[in-house]
Amino acid sequence: MRTADGMGGTEEQRPAGTRATSRDVARLAGVSHTAVSFVFNGRAEGNLSPATQERIRQAAAQLGYRPDPVARGLRRRRTAVIGLVTDEIASSPFAGRLLRGAMETAWGREHLVLTVDSGGDPAKEDAAVAELLHRRVDGIIYAAMSLRRVRVPEGLHRTHSVLANCLPEDDSLPAVIPAERAGGRTAARLLLDQGHRRLAHIGGLDDIASVERLRGFRDTLRAEGITVPKEWVVRTGGEIAGGYEGAVRLLEGAAADRRPTGIFAYNDRVAAGVLHAATRLGIDVPADLSVVGYDDQEHMAAFLTPALTSVALPHREMGEAAATLLLDAIDTGRTPAATVRRIACPVVSRASVGPAPIR
Repeated sequence: MRTADGMGGTEEQRPAGTRATSRDVARLAGVSHTAVSFVFNGRAEGNLSPATQERIRQAAAQLGYRPDPVARGLRRRRTAVIGLVTDEIASSPFAGRLLRGAMETAWGREHLVLTVDSGGDPAKEDAAVAELLHRRVDGIIYAAMSLRRVRVPEGLHRTHSVLANCLPEDDSLPAVIPAERAGGRTAARLLLDQGHRRLAHIGGLDDIASVERLRGFRDTLRAEGITVPKEWVVRTGGEIAGGYEGAVRLLEGAAADRRPTGIFAYNDRVAAGVLHAATRLGIDVPADLSVVGYDDQEHMAAFLTPALTSVALPHREMGEAAATLLLDAIDTGRTPAATVRRIACPVVSRASVGPAPIR
C-alpha cells in the first residue's frame, strides 16, 4: 500500500518496527539511491543542488532515517570510534569539561569516544594505546589534566593523534593547550583597568603554567611602566595553605599605603587562601584589596566570599578543538602538522575585584 508523501512522490508503508533504509529515502524524495548516498557520505557539494540536498534531508527526517555507522565505517575502513587516553580523569575537577567537549564534538560527527584512565602510569598508557589500536579506533586524543610536557605513549604515532592540555616532549604531534601567557596578561589588565598600580603575585609551582601566567602578568605591567617588586612575587605552591601563607607574609603589619592593592593568584585555591588571610587581617575585599584567581574551578570560585573573579581554563573548548582537529585528520586522511594551538582563557567577573583604594 502507498500513501501520499506530500513531496510529489509516494511512500511505501513498512511493517511496524522496521528501520527505514536509504532506498526508502530515495523513493520518497524522488531521487536516485546514489544521490542519497552523496548526502550522507559528505559528497553532495558539487554533485547535487542545495534544493535536492534539502529534499533528501526532509525525506530522511520524515522517515526517521539514520545512516548505519557500522556499515558506513566498513565501506570507509573506519570504526566511527576515537580513543581518549588521559592520566587522571577520576581525580581532576576539570576532567568532565574536557571529556564533555570531546565527546559532544565527536557525537556531532557520528563518532563515539572510548575513554581510558591510566592513572598517570606510563606502562598503562602504552597498554591502553595498544588496546585502542587493536580495536581499530580511527584516532586517539591523549589528554593531561595539568599542562606540562609529556612522554608520548608508545604506539601513538601509528594512528591519527592529537594532544590536549599537554605538549609532547619530542614536538612530534599537534597539541591544543590553554593560552596561559595571554591569561596572565588578562589578569593584569583587569586590575590595571580598576586603577591598581601596587600589584603582587602569589603562588605557583615549577611548571609551564606558572611560568607563563607570571610572564604574561609582567608583560602587561611592563608595558605600563610598572615593575613588581621582587618580594611581591611569592612562590608558595598551588594550595589554599600556600595562598594564606603568602598573603600573610605580604599584608600583615604593612601600612595600607605600603602593601599591594591587587593580588593575582596562581589559581583559585591560592586565591581562596588569600581571601582567608585578608579576612583574618581585617582587610576588606574588594574595598581595600582586589584578588584575581585562575582556573574558574567549579564548585569553588563562585562560592567563596566574596565570589572570586577568575581567568577560566578552557577545558571544554580544548576537548572540542582536539576532537575537531583529530576528526578533520581522519576525514581527510592527512596527518595534521605538529603545531601548537592555544585556546583563549576567558575572564569570569565576580565580586573580588573593585576600584583601587584612594590613599
